[in-house]
Amino acid sequence: MGDFWVFGYGSLIWRPGFAHIETQRARLFGFRRSLCVRSFVHRGTPDRPGLVLGLDRGGSCVGLAFRVPGELRGEVLDYLRERELVTSVYLERTLPVRLASGDIAQAVTYIVDRAHAQYAGNLDEEHAASIVSGSVGQSGPNEDYVMNTLQHLEALGIRDHWLEAVGARLAVDPDRT
Repeated sequence: MGDFWVFGYGSLIWRPGFAHIETQRARLFGFRRSLCVRSFVHRGTPDRPGLVLGLDRGGSCVGLAFRVPGELRGEVLDYLRERELVTSVYLERTLPVRLASGDIAQAVTYIVDRAHAQYAGNLDEEHAASIVSGSVGQSGPNEDYVMNTLQHLEALGIRDHWLEAVGARLAVDPDRT
């Protein structure tokens, strides 16, 4: 089997954690970046869940596509499955993405399972910001996760108006520590 692509839209953008030989900006149609996954460990607790990103139905999402050498397929897929499928809130799919080059590539992608108990649904900016604000898990404050994502998207020239609105609410939250 030849080289394959992996689509990143959140933490995979700044911390892919796997070997790759090419990175291109890419757009996935039919799904949008959303804080739609309750986090009980990394960015929250069972008593005070935080929110992390998932790909939810609707719209489109600009992220990064990473081309992985075919000989690393097993190793990289094992790594991604261990990282992304711990609680089965994400479903592994191979979906078409439009690369910056204009080519269409099939990319391994992780979308949210709307039937999973961790699925938080379609939240408005205010509700999402209120959940994120003050939530802390093993990987640190939930606000840091959101703001880090926004900083990396901005550095790449990728706009996400909904996430930017959540970040703006967090930046002015007087309760934010």
